[in-house]
Amino acid sequence: MGTETITLHGGCHCGAVRFNVTVPQQVKITDCNCSLCAMAGYLHLIVKADAFELERGADQLSEYRFNTGTARHLFCRTCGIKSFYVPRSHPDGYSVNWRALDSSIGVSSTIVPFDGANWEAARATLD
Repeated sequence: MGTETITLHGGCHCGAVRFNVTVPQQVKITDCNCSLCAMAGYLHLIVKADAFELERGADQLSEYRFNTGTARHLFCRTCGIKSFYVPRSHPDGYSVNWRALDSSIGVSSTIVPFDGANWEAARATLD
């Protein structure tokens, strides 16, 4: 796998929240079956904090925490879309919703299932 990267853009439905993320040309997308991700259809693209930039909308974000309170679920307060958040599994980075990107042209993705319904056991198997 090469070291080439590409910058992708995305945001919420109403456009109040916009971000960009710089990723390798080949990425792994995680499809989690926990109660929140399964209901929302969220597909995780995990990135380090320095690969993510919030372009606008910090003042439009509402936060929701549950269970351990580690994950910071961030939603647009206008349209309700969670286009990214700070995940429990990577509290020093971000999980970008693959489906909230404007386009993924130039990026090859592989979707990998994650048993978030059994989070602790499944997390132990991640690299």
